[in-house]
Amino acid sequence: MQYIGNIIFLILLVAGFGLFAKSLLKIYRNIRLGHEINRNDRKSERWSTMARVAMGQSKMTARPVAGVLHLFVYVGFVIINIELIEIIVDGIFGTHRFLASVFGHVFYSFFTATLEVLALLVVIGVVVFFIRRNFYGVKRLTMKELFGWPKNDANWILIIEFALMVAFFKMNASDFILQSRGVLPVHGSFPISEMTLVPFLEIFSFDNGFLMFTEKAAWWFHFVGILFFMNYLYYSKHLHIILAFPSTWYANLDKKGKFNNLESVTKEIKLMMDPNADPYAAPAEGAEADVPSKFGAEDIFDLNQVQLLNAYSCTECGRCTSVCPANITGKKLSPRLILMKTRDRLEEVGRNIDQNGKFVDDGKKLLNDYITKEELWACTTCNACTDACPVLLDPLSIIFEMRRFLVMEQSAAPQELNLMMTNVENNAAPWQYNQADRLNWATEN
Repeated sequence: MQYIGNIIFLILLVAGFGLFAKSLLKIYRNIRLGHEINRNDRKSERWSTMARVAMGQSKMTARPVAGVLHLFVYVGFVIINIELIEIIVDGIFGTHRFLASVFGHVFYSFFTATLEVLALLVVIGVVVFFIRRNFYGVKRLTMKELFGWPKNDANWILIIEFALMVAFFKMNASDFILQSRGVLPVHGSFPISEMTLVPFLEIFSFDNGFLMFTEKAAWWFHFVGILFFMNYLYYSKHLHIILAFPSTWYANLDKKGKFNNLESVTKEIKLMMDPNADPYAAPAEGAEADVPSKFGAEDIFDLNQVQLLNAYSCTECGRCTSVCPANITGKKLSPRLILMKTRDRLEEVGRNIDQNGKFVDDGKKLLNDYITKEELWACTTCNACTDACPVLLDPLSIIFEMRRFLVMEQSAAPQELNLMMTNVENNAAPWQYNQADRLNWATEN
């Protein structure tokens, strides 16, 4: 009977990590629905970018208050969960504060005190974020596109993190009192718990049995809470905790807004402009393989894998939308929503595959069913959204590809663009005048 707790712990541990691995594999499968793109060049620059942006949070400082608070939550929560190693060992083998025997008394006291300070910073961060999101009225956090699940999801994560930190303090406070009474060996230093919860618990003079129960209950709550949080990530925008790292690694390092010309189209144009080329010559061996089956993107299958990874990595912070000139002037476009809708469609396709074993046409497309032409053509391609993103996501590239489909596959460009392209074709200039008059602007009066 004495090993019942250890067995239950082990079952929960295996089940929790197993479900988490299953979710990650499903995300990986969904991302691979896109076509491959080679982003393995300039490796040293990519390592540097990932370290600076994903780990170092360098772009968060563009908004200092939010940046510092996010750093509190991010660094604090990650480092505090190093204690998960100790929890796992203690849970499996029935030990108590295993790392104390590894670190030694002095370093373990420094370690636990540091965790307490970081936990306090996490509490401060999540409380301020909760107030900003729900009561302060930050425009980008109160837009209509966040109503419903996105807003609830953000609040639930903040509540979960707050509850986990409170359980952490409660566990340490109970442990401290039991240590001071000689019930448990003296391990660690708990300055925050000692100043806050310990006086409260001592007021009521709780007996050792109740404190042992409180300490163990808080320990179990912290452990189960971490497993729950880990598996909740799949359904949450907070998946960026993990995916921000590959997203920054595979980020586009070329000049922002650079249009990715299709090699097959470039070859065709060069052929048309070559006076010595034979238009009736048979294509070279393998040339047909260079021609894509579809120009641009109509659905998630037409996007590349980095674009689908971006959709899963979106933090929904709205920094992109807050600087979008189209959105600011009242147009329908929201770069954040482009990524959110892409992720929604990708998840819908994933559920279709789960249900049928393969994708069965559901009569829907990313274009029109999720993202409208009005949104796409409202974009000025100024690249403000990609520049503002704290994890280097690129909603503009998705807009580019969907526009390319509209123009090259459906000839569905707006009238103004069609007129411009007709003028280029007929007059070799965007304006509607005779080619003989092209240089009149340079004529001296």
